[in-house]
This record gives sequence, C-alpha cells and structure tokens, in this order.
Amino acid sequence: MLTFAAAMFLLVLTPGPGVLTLAGVGAAFGRAAGLRFMLGLWFGHNLVSALVISGLAAVLLADPLLRAVLAVLSIGYLCYLAFRIAFAGARIAFVTRARAPGLAGGVALQAINPKAYAVNTALFSGFAFLPEDPAGEIALKVMIMNAIWVVMHGAWLWAGIALNRLDLAPRTQRIINLAMAGTMLLVVALAIGAQMRA
Repeated sequence: MLTFAAAMFLLVLTPGPGVLTLAGVGAAFGRAAGLRFMLGLWFGHNLVSALVISGLAAVLLADPLLRAVLAVLSIGYLCYLAFRIAFAGARIAFVTRARAPGLAGGVALQAINPKAYAVNTALFSGFAFLPEDPAGEIALKVMIMNAIWVVMHGAWLWAGIALNRLDLAPRTQRIINLAMAGTMLLVVALAIGAQMRA
C-alpha cells in the first residue's frame, strides 16, 4: 500500500496538462476561479478512474478509430497549450484566456488528458496489495488516490497563485514559460509513444 501511495504521489507530482493549467488558472484568475477549476479536474479524475476500473476505457479505446480521434484531440490540445505557454513572452502565463475555465472545463480537460488514463491504468492494474479482496483494494486505492490528488493539486494551485505575486525578472519568467512548455511537449511525446505501441 505504501508503494502504491508513493507511486501516486510521484505521478501527480510530475507536471501534466491538468496541474499546469490549474496553476495557470490560479495565477491568472485567483483562488476562487482556481478552486472551481480544481473541482472540475477532480470530477474528471474520478470519471477517468471509473472508466478505467470498469474496463469501459479499455473497451472504448480498443476501437482504433475512436482511439485515433481521442489521441489527435489530446495531442493537439497539449501542443496548443505548449505553444501558448512558450510564446507568452516575458510574463508567466501558463495559459492565458479572457475568462477562467470553470467546472466543465476541468472535467473536459481530464476526459481528454492522456496522462490521466495512463496514471489510472498503471495504478489500478498494478501495485496489488489485497489480492484476496479486489473490491476492498479498489476502494482503498480510490481513497488514497483522492487524498493525494487533492493535496497535490491544491499545492499546484497555490504555486500558481504565489508565483503570480512574485515580481520576477522578465528573463526568469521566459525561462519558466519555456520549461513548462517543454514539460507539456514531453507529455505529448509520451502520448505519441503510447499510441504507437497500442
């Protein structure tokens, strides 16, 4: 169980589209908008978990056409986010928008987030610690995942809000933007690699 919790912590700690966008919403729109978006991400996270646990994700993604369409949507959206971040100039702008994405935006982002499916599949298919009680194991995994998820995403939201309050030099802000864009492109490369192996 501790190995499972450590794996969940490390997988959520690594930046993906959800946490980077959440930090950006916090930086651009503040705590209230960030919390609404985080709630949407949480609902989306649990939706993806349910799809993976039930096997419905595997059934849906077994259709090559549907899998290709979802892959193109996911990869296209992640490339778009990376482009917006990289070319934000000399101000930290994880994602700039006129309005904050709300609850529905968070759910939608998780639904097309390849990292969400990969993380859930890895965690629910591996790290068995109650082989004699699979239902109990799934219930414990869901509780542990949600506890870690809320704390880690709350930390990313706080980081976005705090980073926006700093008066960083333009060069430092450009470096942060390029590092975040590079991280997003790494997620894209991993998603493409997963699609090619599928």
